[in-house]
Amino acid sequence: MKPVFSIVVFMLLWAGATAPAWADPLRDAQERFPVNHPPQRVVSLVPAATEMLVAVGAGDAVVGVTSHDTLPVNLRKKEIVGGFAAPSLERIEALRPDLLLVSSLHGTVKKRFQDQCAVVELSPVHSVEQALERLHDLGGLLGRGQEADTLAAGIRAELALIRAKVEPIPAAKRQRVMRLMGVAQLMAPGDDSFQNDFIRSAGGIPPRFGRNGEAIVVSPAEIVRFNPQTIYVCGDAAEAVLANPALQKIEAVKHKRVFSFPCEFTCRAGVNMGGFVSWLAARVYEQEFSDPSRQAYPDQMLEARPVALPLSYVRQALVQKSRIRDFINKTLVVDFTTPQRILSTLEGMREGIMGVGNHYYPPPSWGLGHTSGLDGLRRTATAALARPDAQTSLLFTGADMDHLVVAEKSFRDLTVYALVTAGVKTNAMRMATDSGNFYEPGTINIVLLTNARLSEQAMSRAIITATEAKTAALTDLDIRSTYSPHFAATGTGTDNLLVVQGEGPGINGAGGHTKMGELIAAAVYDGVRKAIAGQNRITADRSIFARLEERRIHLASLLPLEPEECSLDRRQLVAAVEDALMQPEYAGFMAGSLAMSDAVQAGLADPQGHELWAKAVAARLAGHAVEPWHQRFLEGRLPPLAAKALESLVNGVCAREKGSAD
Repeated sequence: MKPVFSIVVFMLLWAGATAPAWADPLRDAQERFPVNHPPQRVVSLVPAATEMLVAVGAGDAVVGVTSHDTLPVNLRKKEIVGGFAAPSLERIEALRPDLLLVSSLHGTVKKRFQDQCAVVELSPVHSVEQALERLHDLGGLLGRGQEADTLAAGIRAELALIRAKVEPIPAAKRQRVMRLMGVAQLMAPGDDSFQNDFIRSAGGIPPRFGRNGEAIVVSPAEIVRFNPQTIYVCGDAAEAVLANPALQKIEAVKHKRVFSFPCEFTCRAGVNMGGFVSWLAARVYEQEFSDPSRQAYPDQMLEARPVALPLSYVRQALVQKSRIRDFINKTLVVDFTTPQRILSTLEGMREGIMGVGNHYYPPPSWGLGHTSGLDGLRRTATAALARPDAQTSLLFTGADMDHLVVAEKSFRDLTVYALVTAGVKTNAMRMATDSGNFYEPGTINIVLLTNARLSEQAMSRAIITATEAKTAALTDLDIRSTYSPHFAATGTGTDNLLVVQGEGPGINGAGGHTKMGELIAAAVYDGVRKAIAGQNRITADRSIFARLEERRIHLASLLPLEPEECSLDRRQLVAAVEDALMQPEYAGFMAGSLAMSDAVQAGLADPQGHELWAKAVAARLAGHAVEPWHQRFLEGRLPPLAAKALESLVNGVCAREKGSAD
């Protein structure tokens, strides 16, 4: 079976494309929009550019985006004008843009609107520096030049740190690193791609295949000759690379040094460049980056901000920013006035604790856990935070403390606080379905405090109550397993809970039938949902396109170039189906089909009723009954009801086009 990522990688690359700062259309736009009158209605068809506009604070000016964009929760209500490959001209026109950002693949869009508004074509960049210049120019165009320059300075500082860390590594020990973009058909960035500049910036040696372009086909023999010591991919392709019989001789496969990163990091020259280069360098040179003698800066606490936590036994609550192993860490710390008993799923029961916390260490630091273990992590973190190790209990997370949620629930004289961080994109799991391998943290971490004194019985029961509430939140958000995306997730596999005994009236029960249990569950449920929204931008009202993406369902990868019995080619057909899914009627049908698919997989529903629904939807889309009915998707590639739902939309569109032609 051909992996999905190898089909859609070309779209991802272009979705991440930006343009060199010397592009004439951008300069023309700058003349059209003076500094004191920046564009007010921007439609961006280039996700990397959208990302930049949001990052510099110009998100309010963006009125239209593609289905490939993931926006912060406060900007979620933007009009989706279609997918990147074939956006809807009608939807763009309805938004009345004064600025339209397109790529060179959007020739039809550019021709349609070049006389109606400013159209800026963003061509691919070839280096990190060109991307930073693009950030500067876009920020200036939108009246956010200072913000753009500040952001660019931060990225440059991250890159400078990595240069300083890899510079002492001798040339003989520099690693050959390759970005692989396909498995069934092996592909790589061309020699002039910004992705190879990422590798160089991380201290690696990229291949030179003698061909330029955003994506080029490479042969197994070419890869074997280069013999990469590290390969990285985006998404879920690592296992397929390791299993590829044509690649078994190369060092990266022999030593299992094939790493996966989020596609929005690897495929975009956007605002995450500094973070991604840092992450890549830390994976490639894990031993060197974990060695304290190679640090550029001493471990130290930098600054702190208060967190409101009005409990009598809490002396202070802070989020402290520190530098550990050269990278910025952030820690929630709750200090007590008197020693507390705590129950932690990471450490068990501990006595005499004067402070608890939740420690975020960023992706470049994740290798520390491999080299120093939990005890080493704890000692390093508590030392940087100036806390006594023996009296401090910490959880560890890969979810940024900037998205910490403090959820409070009260009833009469009882109050519960759930302090929650949550990330579900990298290792969400379904227990009893997925394998138990160790992965880096995605981690839903919860610290529970109350204004009561919990007995040991209540503390242990609170863990079950909170876990059930966490899983309920994931279920209601339709969070999918990262490893088995056709199944709902129950957690991340690295989740942890810490319960503080507290002070106040004695409480012996925290189960579902108790008021304490009710408050714990409500606080955890709200906290988990809000934390996921902040960290991963996943909310219940996200688009149907996002939910299909989370299931790794890509119509473009499932259809042949020339679909059978259809007058449309694949690109036209995908665009027509995407246009249908932007209509509430058909989006609702697809959402209902996904829910029913889960029920059928669990043995809770009969699929026959759905078949009648699917044919009725196809007939409505076509304007007449669809005969003959074509089965367009191979069995086993999709859950049966998801396949039937897509089939109905494709058959409906093709039958409509055939009727129009007749």
